[in-house]
Amino acid sequence: MITLPLPLVSSLILVFLLLRLLVRGGGVAWVATLLGGLALQGVVITLAQHHGIAAARWVQPVSALALPVLAWLAWKVDGLGLRLSARDALHLAGPALGLVLRWGDGWLLEALVPLSFAGYALALAVSLQRTGPDLPRGRLGQGDVPRLVWAGVAVALGLSALSDLGIAVAIARGHAAYVPLIVDLATSALLFGTGLLALGVAQVTARAAEPDIAPPAPSEDDHALFARLEALMQARRAWRDPDLTLAQLARRLSVPAKRLSVAVNLVTGDNISRYVNARRVAAACAALGAGMTVTEAMLEAGFITKSNFNREFRRVTGQTPTAWQKQRRG
Repeated sequence: MITLPLPLVSSLILVFLLLRLLVRGGGVAWVATLLGGLALQGVVITLAQHHGIAAARWVQPVSALALPVLAWLAWKVDGLGLRLSARDALHLAGPALGLVLRWGDGWLLEALVPLSFAGYALALAVSLQRTGPDLPRGRLGQGDVPRLVWAGVAVALGLSALSDLGIAVAIARGHAAYVPLIVDLATSALLFGTGLLALGVAQVTARAAEPDIAPPAPSEDDHALFARLEALMQARRAWRDPDLTLAQLARRLSVPAKRLSVAVNLVTGDNISRYVNARRVAAACAALGAGMTVTEAMLEAGFITKSNFNREFRRVTGQTPTAWQKQRRG
């Protein structure tokens, strides 16, 4: 019976996710690059740890240092919708330093790898917290999923840092036999995080408690911006676009995405994802009232999955689409 090492299995799955992402498109080039880098790293780990190839052992820690950099760049470009600048070249310092240390002190390189993963995990978590509830390039119909996806990536980077630290401790204490097992577990952690990023299907139902401090009252500028958004939504029926994002709406209104998100939150009490989905539900109700089927109404309103449609419809109306339609007919 043919058996494959776990890192190689992980690489094959990552290649499948990469091909799926490329076929479907979506303009997430850095996410695709991250998946490709992870798949390649799985092959390097397999050759180094399971086949004992010296060249792969030499490359493994250096190529590993590129992974958190790719994750950060994917977050910046494909998560936040920002452009890369000359300053982003500084992120090459980690892999470059790793390459230098490969000819020098191995202990320093072993310490650099987990520190790099931990540092980028912390940076991603802090940036995610500061961004607010709405991600500029997150599809508004997905609700909290985009944030949960990127949070999963941050957790995966943190777990990888712990595994690298475990490898260093195992080697230092003379337990090198445990290294392949630790490496395999680390690969599984990365696969979990990047799988979330590629597919974006995870849903968490638990919500944080409401804060005791009341939010500030919306200003006249907030109301004015919200009125412009309402006019845009009414004129262009923007909610019908299933790929609609906060960044697209902000660009049409010529305001920063964060500014628009805050204004919607202060005026309506909801994040912009819920605001747009409420518009979609209203459109779906009109379609159902006109005699369309549930599926036709879902697509007409801009929803692309029945699970999300049913969830948002129940949140807004308190009923399922089918029950709502039957009640109106009765």
